[in-house]
Amino acid sequence: MKGISFEFIALVASVVMPLWNIPLIVKVIQRRSSNDMSLAWAWGVWLCMALMLPWAVLTRDNVLRVFSFVNFTLFSGVLIAVVKYYRGAKDA
Repeated sequence: MKGISFEFIALVASVVMPLWNIPLIVKVIQRRSSNDMSLAWAWGVWLCMALMLPWAVLTRDNVLRVFSFVNFTLFSGVLIAVVKYYRGAKDA
């Protein structure tokens, strides 16, 4: 098949999809609150990504590797923003 390959499309999507973390980070920073988010959720998602990262380093699958690195990096920004602006139920 000539033209754009499915791998290329998936590679582009693997970079674009994690970019949706950026509006979430901006929203938390602008509101200066992440009380509507669960700390357990944020830490849980980040921990799962961290545990998958070694496989991303070892795999020959470029789409998985790129997605894992980009998603881990941008979701680390989400985690930092959520933790920094989390006030807890007592301050809400």
